[in-house]
Amino acid sequence: MDSMDSLITSLLKSFRQVPTVAVSAVLDCVLASTGLPPSALFTSLLNTFPTLIEDVNQNDEKLDSDQCSYLVSWVRALCHLFKKIGSNHDALQLFMWKSFLPFMKMAHMFNHELLNQVAESFIDVVVDTNSWAVVEANLVPVLLRSVGNSLGMLQNEELDIFKWDLVPNYLVNDLGMYKENIVSASSSLPLPVSCHILSVMLEAALSSKQVAPTLKSTIANGNVDGQNFAGNLIWCLCNMAEQMLSQNLEHRSCAIGFLLPIIFKAFVAYNSFEISIPGKMCMFSRNSFFLNIWKCCSTLFSLGPLERRDAYSVVSLYLSFFPCTEACGDADMSHEVEEFDIRTKKNFWDEIKRGLVDKECLVRKQSLHILKTALHINGGGQSSLVLEITTHEKRSIPHGMTKRELWADKEAKSLGVGRICNSVESNFNNQQRWEAFVLLYEMLEEYGTHLVEAAWNHQVSLLLQSFTLHGKFVSSVMGADYKNQIESKGEIFNWLAILWERGFHHDNPQVRCLIMHSFLDINWKDYRKFVNSVPETFILGSFLKGLNDPVHHKEFGVKGIYSSATIEGARQFLHEYTGCLNVRRGIAFLGNLASAAKQQSFSRAGLIGLVECVASAASTFRTDNNDNKAELGEDVFLGMMQVQFNSDSSLRNDKIHLLDALRFIIDSSKQHFNPNYRLRVCDKVLETGASVVCTFDVPLEILFHFISSLPREFTDCGGSLRVKVQEWLMGCGKKHCTVNCCSTKMKLLTSLHDFPNRFTSPQYMQNALATCNDEDLDAWEFEAKRWARLLFLAIREEFHLTPMLMFIQNHGTNICRQSNKLECIPVKFLILASSLVMELQIVQERNTEYGIKFRTKSEFSLLETVDRSSPDAVVLYQKFIDVFLLIMEELVSFANLSCSVFSLNAKMEDTLPGSVKGKLGGPSQRRLASSTTTVVLQAITSMKAVALITSWCAHFESGCSLNFAFNFFWKFYTKTISSSACDSETGAEICLAAYEALAPVLRALASGFSPRTLACIRENDNPLLPDVEGKPVLDSLVLSFLQNINNLLAVGVLVRTRRAVLMNWKWLCLESLLLIPCYARKNGFHLEGNHSFFSDAALKWIFNDIVESLENAGEGSILPMLRSVRLTLSLFAEGKSSSALSTCSGVEVQMMWHLVRSSWIMHVSCSKRKVAPIAALLSSVLHASLFSDDHLHIADNEPGPLKWFVEKVLEEGTKSPRTIRLAALHLSGLWLSNPRIIKYYIKELKLLSLYGSVAFDEDFEAELADNHDTKIEVSLLETSPDAELTEAFINTELYARVSVAVLFYKLADLADIVGSTNENEDCRAAFEAGKLFLLELLDAVVNDKDLAKELYKKYSAIHRRKIRAWQMICVLSRFVSEDIVGQVTQYLHISLSRNNLPAVRQYLETFAINVYLKFPPLVGEQLVPVLRDYDMRPQALASYVFIAANIILHSSETVQSRHLEELLSPIIPLLTSHHHSLRGFTQLLVYQVLCKFFPPLDFKTSSTMPLEKRCFEDLKTYLVKNSDCTRLRASMEGFLDAYNPISSVTPGGIFINRVEELEFECVPTSLMEEVLTFLNDVREDLRSSMAKDLVTIKNESLRSNEDHNCPSNANEGNSQSQRDRDSLLDFQKKITLSKHEKKDTNDSPFLGNKENYKQLMEIENEGQLLDQMLQSRSLAMEKVRASRQQFILVASLLDRIPNLAGLARTCEVFKAAGLAFADANILRDKQFQLISVTAGKWVPIIEVPVNSMKVFLEKKKKEGFSILGLEQTANSIPLNQYTFPKKTVLVLGREKEGIPVDIIHILDACIEIPQLGVVRSLNVHKSEKVRNHCIAVRKASWSSFVFRLSSNRKSLPKRHINDSNYVTYKFAGGWENFALKLRVRTLVVLRMSSEAVESTEGAQLFY
Repeated sequence: MDSMDSLITSLLKSFRQVPTVAVSAVLDCVLASTGLPPSALFTSLLNTFPTLIEDVNQNDEKLDSDQCSYLVSWVRALCHLFKKIGSNHDALQLFMWKSFLPFMKMAHMFNHELLNQVAESFIDVVVDTNSWAVVEANLVPVLLRSVGNSLGMLQNEELDIFKWDLVPNYLVNDLGMYKENIVSASSSLPLPVSCHILSVMLEAALSSKQVAPTLKSTIANGNVDGQNFAGNLIWCLCNMAEQMLSQNLEHRSCAIGFLLPIIFKAFVAYNSFEISIPGKMCMFSRNSFFLNIWKCCSTLFSLGPLERRDAYSVVSLYLSFFPCTEACGDADMSHEVEEFDIRTKKNFWDEIKRGLVDKECLVRKQSLHILKTALHINGGGQSSLVLEITTHEKRSIPHGMTKRELWADKEAKSLGVGRICNSVESNFNNQQRWEAFVLLYEMLEEYGTHLVEAAWNHQVSLLLQSFTLHGKFVSSVMGADYKNQIESKGEIFNWLAILWERGFHHDNPQVRCLIMHSFLDINWKDYRKFVNSVPETFILGSFLKGLNDPVHHKEFGVKGIYSSATIEGARQFLHEYTGCLNVRRGIAFLGNLASAAKQQSFSRAGLIGLVECVASAASTFRTDNNDNKAELGEDVFLGMMQVQFNSDSSLRNDKIHLLDALRFIIDSSKQHFNPNYRLRVCDKVLETGASVVCTFDVPLEILFHFISSLPREFTDCGGSLRVKVQEWLMGCGKKHCTVNCCSTKMKLLTSLHDFPNRFTSPQYMQNALATCNDEDLDAWEFEAKRWARLLFLAIREEFHLTPMLMFIQNHGTNICRQSNKLECIPVKFLILASSLVMELQIVQERNTEYGIKFRTKSEFSLLETVDRSSPDAVVLYQKFIDVFLLIMEELVSFANLSCSVFSLNAKMEDTLPGSVKGKLGGPSQRRLASSTTTVVLQAITSMKAVALITSWCAHFESGCSLNFAFNFFWKFYTKTISSSACDSETGAEICLAAYEALAPVLRALASGFSPRTLACIRENDNPLLPDVEGKPVLDSLVLSFLQNINNLLAVGVLVRTRRAVLMNWKWLCLESLLLIPCYARKNGFHLEGNHSFFSDAALKWIFNDIVESLENAGEGSILPMLRSVRLTLSLFAEGKSSSALSTCSGVEVQMMWHLVRSSWIMHVSCSKRKVAPIAALLSSVLHASLFSDDHLHIADNEPGPLKWFVEKVLEEGTKSPRTIRLAALHLSGLWLSNPRIIKYYIKELKLLSLYGSVAFDEDFEAELADNHDTKIEVSLLETSPDAELTEAFINTELYARVSVAVLFYKLADLADIVGSTNENEDCRAAFEAGKLFLLELLDAVVNDKDLAKELYKKYSAIHRRKIRAWQMICVLSRFVSEDIVGQVTQYLHISLSRNNLPAVRQYLETFAINVYLKFPPLVGEQLVPVLRDYDMRPQALASYVFIAANIILHSSETVQSRHLEELLSPIIPLLTSHHHSLRGFTQLLVYQVLCKFFPPLDFKTSSTMPLEKRCFEDLKTYLVKNSDCTRLRASMEGFLDAYNPISSVTPGGIFINRVEELEFECVPTSLMEEVLTFLNDVREDLRSSMAKDLVTIKNESLRSNEDHNCPSNANEGNSQSQRDRDSLLDFQKKITLSKHEKKDTNDSPFLGNKENYKQLMEIENEGQLLDQMLQSRSLAMEKVRASRQQFILVASLLDRIPNLAGLARTCEVFKAAGLAFADANILRDKQFQLISVTAGKWVPIIEVPVNSMKVFLEKKKKEGFSILGLEQTANSIPLNQYTFPKKTVLVLGREKEGIPVDIIHILDACIEIPQLGVVRSLNVHKSEKVRNHCIAVRKASWSSFVFRLSSNRKSLPKRHINDSNYVTYKFAGGWENFALKLRVRTLVVLRMSSEAVESTEGAQLFY
């Protein structure tokens, strides 16, 4: 026993040292030497396994390679011994339970290869010993149970063959102490391990043909072979696989990775299996299994993305095993059973379509692979057959093709793509069409843009053309008839939609444009019967996304045209598409199409495209024309007729859905500021609605909502869409009408008339007796306003209003009686009445705005009369006035009754509802009980309605019929401000509600204030009115109001949010009170005697109260507070003007400081910068009445309050465009009114002049158009000096300086009055301010750090600021006077002498011209000496020439001749200037001068003409007739003729001429820029011509060298080669004495001298030594050249320096024979030298221009080189499959375009780098490195090996990482010291098979 233990110990040690393959030999030696039986050694080794397992489990970590090798050796030892024993079932069972299963349990500690080796070793034992019975009885149930447990399955006794027992009972006793371990091991095997073992066993069983004896305890019949075992096992695995596919990801992965492959493999060999289910024998066929698997896949397809991906994997696996439907294996052919074929399932093709357009690239690749497999299309990138339609005639090049199209056509030929010709053959099968489809799809997925362009149009056209000929796309493929897949003739569009969708989502915009144009260029009328086969999901998804792509709308918006070619094409397509649909389906489609605006965000062009498409599609549903009915087809016509008479609920719902979607489109268009854009959208939306929807087809509420979304400026009086809306509503002769127009009109009017009754009826309310809150009132008001708007759009005659007037009268007279029954019904009636009055007010305002004073017969509308004196207008308004006056007493009584709640505080319920108590955030709610809230809201609503109606009626009614109403209002006001403050929250809330009701009352009292109103107040003996003569009228009223409301706020019982609401109502009421004097004057009412409205003390109290609250003002209170400040300051100003004392106004400096600081704090604390608050802030603080006070601007040399405020506003305005624009608008008006104040604001004027922002305020226009408060506040700003320029520039970044320019231009008009009789203080102040500002700007442009810079970039910030400064200086040129002209010209000459861009210089020149025109004596004093300074900088000299020429041309007649004599002579010499721009510039100007002052020459008098004049005439003639001068003048396009220096300094001349496409600070193109552009174009043409000549010379030199290098015969060739070698060795020629020379030395005086001869010989000896040295060096160089690879790289098509430098470095590393560049000068580039690291010095560089490439390649081809190209083409060869010739020239293509077609045709072959990733190309430099490395590796001796590994995976390479740069692959199997090192960055992947390492001739390497 001890000897056995020692033997086992020795064996185990040897297992750690001996290789695995040597274990068998070791065991054989042990058995032979010891004589032990194999069974004993087997048992002893097996008993050591538990100890081995315990040692391994101690670490619980992954085992290293040595440990894994040890375990493999141990298992192999047991297997070898078991084979020696023979068939021993008991031993095998013990091996399985004690060793194999516990070993498998430890799978997490091993690598997969170890498990594979152990499993395969075990299976080898089973196969060799034919022990299937043992495995079937013991191992299989355990494995099945492990899988079943993971699935949570229970065994089905009826269907399962194997019993899932853990351990057989007979074996438990034999196991003894290992029982617990074995039970644990057998119940917890990992799922992948169990599946893997089962699959390996099934594979071995299928290949086994031996018969094993049975295990008597488990099998009764005596024989079980491998095939029977396989049948039983495959039944169980099939059931398991079906269950696993419906489980989680792990189960599906195991089923797909382990079970399904072997199952499919089994079914390939056998159609069916005979299985033994307990009690019976059955046949299990593959058809039933395939059907179940397909059901599982169908379920997976409907789940998430991971499940869909697994389903595609299953289908791909199925098709890889069953590519065709032919019978296979041992199927019984006598029984013809229809084979299951997945391709006959329609949803199979549907899922392929879904997969081909999936967002995930992997899914798309899976789907494409499945499609190609199903269609038997082979090849990775190109189809084996290419669809081609040809004729026998020779094809000519189509006319009108662009260069790009011709290139694509050539590339198509190289791809083998078909050609379109006139006659078409008809022999095209479906396989060819499928191959064309696959080709196009792969082009879009995989290849570059140039290949897509080459193939797309050809193949799509051919597919459609063949579809027209044959009628269907696919009916059969390779003999299989898939009738279920395609029955419709339009099925081709389903598949083309896949290509279109992928094209629309392509990354390259050029491809997207190509696909879109191809799609829209199809003549859809030719396919009208089948156009509806285009999937609706494609149209609503990818097509609309493509339509929204900005790349398709480059011309959109240019010159105000809101359309594009893509939009027009989309309109036509959808028109044809919808024309094939019946009405019901078509309207549903329209709704879905319009709803796309809700699904995605559309750009401006995309939204227009959408509405254009919707309108075009809707136009097909117009049914009035019989011809149109015939064109639409019988089914469409019948569908329409059915709709006419049988309109059901579904169609109605579709129309409702459509209108809702159209409304959303209108709302979406409002975010765009351009009114013309919004008008276009609304117009198309209305066109759609008019085409499809009749107004009686949809509920009235839906129509309300839709009409309310239309902007009022389009539908109100004078609106562009008003007529269209009215015609649609009334059905007046529109094509959409399906019934009589009169019927439509009456139905709509009836619905509108019935709405008030329904609105106020109890049935309309969900709970008539229920309480209401503020939200309910808001909803009712919104609905009533929409009804009123639609009502006034619909009514056309007077009698249309009769039902409405009757309703008002009936309900108004009964309102008090209704109050006691239903509290909400009177409230609703009052809301309706208020809505009518508000709509009437809006109509009146619109009519006044547009000024329509007449009515036309074509558009009769009672409401479109503006003038109240018009009889119709008076009658119309009088009807409403009469009705309201008739019910006014009832309304006042009801309001009086309702307002009683404000005096019953103690009787109100104070229990708050839960919604108020628990509310967090949101709008502030009333903290009252629900019942109390209802009563309070009724009182508020009644007061609002009565006040609104009374105010509107008072506007027309001048009698005393409304006195009782005003009397009631004043009483209510008195009661409200006299009420005592409440100490309870409920009482305070009711008081707050009283003030809320008081706000509209005060507004009505203020607007209608008149002597009658004041009399009404005094008739009531109001105690608050003063009785003392001369006392202010409103002091006590206002002060009592403020005292009462402040007391209510001081009590503190209101919560914070409610206090804010009360403050808001406070300021609204105060604003109305302060407006009373204004309205009184407007109404013609003036107080008599010494009475006034307010006292100075009261105004101060009001002012201080407002200012103290400004800092904490809420956003809702800002406007009323600022308006109150403005009104208070206006009242101060009125008091000051009517008083003899200046202190009467009471506005002191400290008060203003308090105001400006508080208002500024309020402004900066406001989060939103809206237009209305900003304008109100400016007009309130910078009040016109205060701006003239010097003390408010400057005090003790310090900024006053107003200046401080202006500085703050402008500082903040640099960040807020709208703030600075509004400030500039207001300040320019104030400065113009107060010129003497401008001197305090020179710094601010400079800031405004230099201000510029690229930000465009899109909301500015929208706020002005839609917000009433914004319009009012902006209109109250100071009037702009130039309304036209303000309107044009107010919303642009230019307005700040435009306003300043206009200001000083107007001030210049005042300055011109100085010295005349009309001179005043303002004129002198304006003149001084202009001079002061001019000198300030001139000093800035000369001395400022930025403005004085000479070196700056075009369009930079400095460039812009310079332009702005000189634009303003030009405007200020009128202020130059005698006292400052010297200083001005000094600044001017300094600026002219400096370097500036032409855009800046043109303003300097214009300013100088105006200065010298104004002061003619300065021309001779300053300008003439400057022109004679010919050493001046050419740029400055050109400016002076321009100045001088224009002074001559535009000076007055009195000094013109003098200027001509002074200035022309110094200009003439510049015609000969060497500087081309100065010379050309002077030629233009001199020509202008000569043409004006030298009339055409009379030849009769030419002989008597003085010489000077004849010289000028000849010069003029030369300038006129010279072709270059003529071209130069023609390019100027009359610039000088149109130039006017006087108008060029006006604001209009500087700013008004804007070109939107080339807008840059409103700068026109200068004459110098035009000249430079012309000269640069000429120079470019010259360079191009010279480049062509150089290319021609280079090509000739290449050809001449080729001819020169061709020897005439062999001898000449030998001699030539000898001479070449000699020349290489002889670098420098030395003097060598010949024999004759030595003999004749005495004859030569030099050589005859022996000393000389001796020196000469010494020199010769030294030369020979040098020759030897050079010869050895030359031989070494020759060896270097000989060692180079015969490989030349042509990189002439590349232009990026980093790529070229990298190629040079790569070529040097791989010893390339040459590298060709387009320009050899690249070697001198610093970047090239830095990257190439001297590689350019060691690689022979060849200069081959692009145009010379063809000649160079042809030359090299004659020299024996193979010409290759690195390019992806139709016939390109993968790099790993190509054998490179010894002599190779490789051409690299451009980064995007690749190699041109004309070069491709020269190539011998194209090679490509196989890739596995998504991106289809490498960087050109990296590609060449990969290729060079491939060649080098193939030529290296150590690389000529192929590594094969057998399928049993016994020996795989081990990977070790030595460092960060290299990866070393070490191979086991006999070569211990062999290692292959490869650089990681070369991306080398070795293709290896698997067993032993064998040496062959050629390495297989993939890059």
